[in-house]
Amino acid sequence: MKILFQGDSVTDCGRDRSNPHDMGDGYCRYASAMIQDTCPDTEFEFLNLGISGNRTENLVERLESDFIDVKPDIVSVMIGINDVWHRVAIWRETTDEAFEANLRLVLGAVRARTDAKILVIQPFLLFGGEAFGLREELVRKQAVLKKLADEFADAYLPMDDLFREQPADPTQYSEDGIHPNADGALFIGEAYLKTVMPLIEDILRDDSDDED
Repeated sequence: MKILFQGDSVTDCGRDRSNPHDMGDGYCRYASAMIQDTCPDTEFEFLNLGISGNRTENLVERLESDFIDVKPDIVSVMIGINDVWHRVAIWRETTDEAFEANLRLVLGAVRARTDAKILVIQPFLLFGGEAFGLREELVRKQAVLKKLADEFADAYLPMDDLFREQPADPTQYSEDGIHPNADGALFIGEAYLKTVMPLIEDILRDDSDDED
């Protein structure tokens, strides 16, 4: 079973880009290990194609090579924080309309042209950015993402909501509010496992039915 992780630096997390099977040091590392431990009799191929700095427009550019051609059984997408904070960091804005158009194209193509189950992960901002309206903008884009997840995805992981529900100081999970540390990556990995397991079980059930 082929599971593809897609996204930006939170997914990339220092992976060796010459080796798509390198999970990096973030949530993909934890999630892939926990999935394999949970299903020891299932052969998995895990691929991490997240690229640091990516926005939704970059996923459009990578649609053929890094989504469609991969032919995953499950693809997860965590994207959006760069569409928000790059407006401040490098003066490059992604309007809400462009954000929706980009993701609609990507998710629609994956749904129409592959057999992959789709997991959409909510982008998060653990702290900071209030003076620049980043939280307000992120909430708008999260609403767009949830709408598209309802339309195209098989599962939705509300990661920002889960982080904000935790009683711990958010600095426990990240030093800058955007990039998770080890505790944050583990927390995402655990939530990923819980969300993706029903999709894995559906695929295994279908495979079993086909064999019968």
